[in-house]
Amino acid sequence: MDGVIADTNPFHAIAWKQFLEKYQIFPSETDFQDFMYGKSNEFILKHFINPAFTEAAIEQLAFDKESLFRDIYLPHVQPVAGLVAWLEILNANHIITGVATSAPIENMDFILDKLNLRQHMQSLLSGNDVRKHKPDPEIYLKSAENLQVLPENCVVFEDSVSGVSAARNAGMKVVGVLTTYTPEQLPPCHAYISDYQGLTIDFLEKL
Repeated sequence: MDGVIADTNPFHAIAWKQFLEKYQIFPSETDFQDFMYGKSNEFILKHFINPAFTEAAIEQLAFDKESLFRDIYLPHVQPVAGLVAWLEILNANHIITGVATSAPIENMDFILDKLNLRQHMQSLLSGNDVRKHKPDPEIYLKSAENLQVLPENCVVFEDSVSGVSAARNAGMKVVGVLTTYTPEQLPPCHAYISDYQGLTIDFLEKL
């Protein structure tokens, strides 16, 4: 969802910087690329602050950070260019779609409702719905099961290293969305797009 439905990562970066300043931690852009984008809050908090955090501590800290993110992002919510038209094309051609995000359910609901996208999706999974996070394929395999589609017949749009790896580990085709990384920085994908403008069904059929 982050970087695929909406280009939220710059605003997550702002929120994380403000949040981590309280701990005198000042992540670099390399830190964001390597240890934050596409990663779970549990991973980030343990990596940067305390690897021994309890589950309760992580839950509270993650809630605080994500509340800060939503406040920061609220005036800027918009979809990646061409997304809505692309979803309408998919729906018109009876191609089912879903969201499988590492983000907490509060963020997923926030983005989908602000952009009025919920009606386009036949499956919604957040980081709350799985035990193992990307690059583990659990969330994508569970999404395929929800949609009643074989993994090899699924196409995943992903922007992060861990997300692309998760989709590949699930045996799915992957389109790299270049909102966060370059093609060289991502694991190999079947295709790459900067945004969704001009996409057609032929694009999917050629993957």
